[in-house]
Amino acid sequence: MTGAPIRRVVIVGGGTAGWMAAAAAARFLDDGQRTITLIESDAIGTVGVGEATIPPIRGFNARLGIDEADFLRATGGTVKLGIEFVGWRDGGDRYFHPFGTHGQDIEGLNFHQLWLKLRHRDGIGPIDDYSLAAVAARHRRFAPPPGDPRSPLAGLDYAYHFDAGLYAAFLRARAEAQGAQRIEGRILDVDRDGDTGFVRAVRLEGDRRVEGDLFIDCSGFRSLLLGEAMGIGFEDWSHWLPCDSAIAVPTERSRPLLPFTRATARRAGWQWRIPLQHRTGNGHVYASRFIDHDEAERTLLAHLDAPATAAPRRLSFTAGRRARMWAGNVVALGLAGGFLEPLESTSIHLIQTGISKLFGLFPDRRFTAVERDEYNRLMASQFDAIRDFIILHYHATARDDSPFWRHVRTMAIPDTLARKLALFREKGRIFRYDDELFSIPSWVAVMLGQGIDPDGYDPVVDALDADRVADALRRMRAGHADIARQLPAVE
Repeated sequence: MTGAPIRRVVIVGGGTAGWMAAAAAARFLDDGQRTITLIESDAIGTVGVGEATIPPIRGFNARLGIDEADFLRATGGTVKLGIEFVGWRDGGDRYFHPFGTHGQDIEGLNFHQLWLKLRHRDGIGPIDDYSLAAVAARHRRFAPPPGDPRSPLAGLDYAYHFDAGLYAAFLRARAEAQGAQRIEGRILDVDRDGDTGFVRAVRLEGDRRVEGDLFIDCSGFRSLLLGEAMGIGFEDWSHWLPCDSAIAVPTERSRPLLPFTRATARRAGWQWRIPLQHRTGNGHVYASRFIDHDEAERTLLAHLDAPATAAPRRLSFTAGRRARMWAGNVVALGLAGGFLEPLESTSIHLIQTGISKLFGLFPDRRFTAVERDEYNRLMASQFDAIRDFIILHYHATARDDSPFWRHVRTMAIPDTLARKLALFREKGRIFRYDDELFSIPSWVAVMLGQGIDPDGYDPVVDALDADRVADALRRMRAGHADIARQLPAVE
């Protein structure tokens, strides 16, 4: 027997998370009998500095029926082929984490294993030369892949840089056009059922009350429903991710336009650079126990490549997540459920995957435990795997030039990451678990980029003719260079 269907979906909070949820709900959940209501207050600001994304955002937009050209025009968006990391290994280095694949697997063997064996031969070159995204980014060129797996561009993947505030406004217009209702007002109290503990309604200023069946908490760091009302605790990960502050400042658009994000290591954190059509986004993420706020701001302003167009804005945060993302009839998205610093541009993706998994496990009014438990397991797995990937950038370093870098280099790390590091150091092996976000090429790019050099390679590779494989790699490398040179320049 099934329970009564969800008829009233109430989203608490706007911003990127709220309007992504509203747009998706209006597109996929509104059956003519279900209402989608979003409550937000213009008096409450949003964080809204996240401007870089990863490739799954393209699938989210496509499912909403969003035309890419319209989206880029409305949000000031540009193409992103990956992230350039500067100074993370020893202070004077740089490497690229590209989207898409490295080369082609041969007879079921991961490409990087072939490269590890043959990398010292003439004409093989660095592993970046086998990533079309990395080669195209190097030459500031791009064309969207046609979708044909036989195309030379099939291995190219990309994401976007965009203005998060404009994206929220763009989604709001679509959501409201498809029937979502927005209510302006500040929430003063939450009504809960005395027997089940479920949220029954939120009370707004002006003696207004909004009832619902399912509540989606997009209230930001406050976590008004999941954290405050439902009492779900927060797991603090600052012992692994000590950065707890950020300063953001926009500048005039600088040229040339680069089709990638840049993350430059600083004395007590790192600086981002994100190019948009109309400006460049800049920020300094840092650990306040290792540098004071004023010095962090001076560091940021001293390393801008164009004039600032607004005053710097300071933010504080704690890395971690709620012990559960779904409790009772409340599901948290975005900052209300957890926060991981924007080093690998995962914030918007975690909103997107939370929406996708909620729709995949969409409940009726019984809110069965099996649905909640599976959602919480899947979301915890996503957060934990991304956490480990971010920790990797800090921990795998040879830097010894400041207390911050000495701390992260020597700190204890999660067992899950320690196992990955040990396997890679031994024979370059990487395994993905569940549906973790980052693929094998991503782990390989960052492991190698951070200076982790495997002692060997998978011995199964020795079953292949080394000379023939080396010739195949040289052809791949030349082919990537030829394709990249023929792509249009990024303007």
